[in-house]
Amino acid sequence: MDNQLQVALQSIRTKLLKSDYLCDEQLASSVHLALELKRPLLLEGDAGVGKTALAQALAGMVGRPLIRLQCFEGLDHHDAVYEWNYGRQLTEIRLAEAASQRVDSSSIYSEEFLIQKPILKALQELSGAVLLIDEIDRSDEAFEAYLLEALSDYQVSIPELGTIRSEIIPIVILTSNGTRDLSDALRRRCLYHYIEYPDVSREADILRLKVPDADRRLIEQAAQFVNSLRKEDLEKKPGIAESIDWLKALMLCGFQSMPDDPHLIRGSLSCLIKTARDRVDVNDDMLQRLLV
Repeated sequence: MDNQLQVALQSIRTKLLKSDYLCDEQLASSVHLALELKRPLLLEGDAGVGKTALAQALAGMVGRPLIRLQCFEGLDHHDAVYEWNYGRQLTEIRLAEAASQRVDSSSIYSEEFLIQKPILKALQELSGAVLLIDEIDRSDEAFEAYLLEALSDYQVSIPELGTIRSEIIPIVILTSNGTRDLSDALRRRCLYHYIEYPDVSREADILRLKVPDADRRLIEQAAQFVNSLRKEDLEKKPGIAESIDWLKALMLCGFQSMPDDPHLIRGSLSCLIKTARDRVDVNDDMLQRLLV
């Protein structure tokens, strides 16, 4: 690898670490390319692997505000881009009528009456922004098609005002949990990186970073336990945030290392187990096996 590129990647990893995000070289490379090419970065992976956390850390790294669009079924441009403040417009019309004045449509369809939603807000942020389009797979294909204009030219069209372009291109991060296939057009527009659950060593490093007061042995054992638990047939595998919460819970219980008795840790499993079926399936026999 070229020395200049190595320096750039190490710089990104160091800066993200200052925002408490532990980044490997491959992910740092994807971030580097997204910043240099000014292309959206699509992050895919299971829930809880740190996709949203990367966008938050990246905003801290570049010193820009994070603007988040949480996607959901039925999302449209009124939720994502803009809508008109109809209440203020109606008030303006009534005031004009009371004063026997003529109301021109251009006066009430101006930026004064425009409510910015996340995408438009990010495009118009004067200092630039990090736009997080979270869980894009929860939206539908119609919204994806609408999104392409904003991501292709960093602009949106408002019929009453015309085309609004971004002066400072936002850094765009899209996340997907893989609940449905995304369109080829959207994938072509983005750079892509798949984030997997960390291995035991990396998870221990993350736990050490997030919970520095924990005993080293407890950190390593907790990382091993969670890694083994994810390999079981669970409805919802515990994410990194759950691992951090569980380690803190073990510390609150006074443990400096993992106990051998499953009953001693069962009370803390509410940090890791989040469905009724998993609660039943993770029985004492499984816990004993995982502890061993």
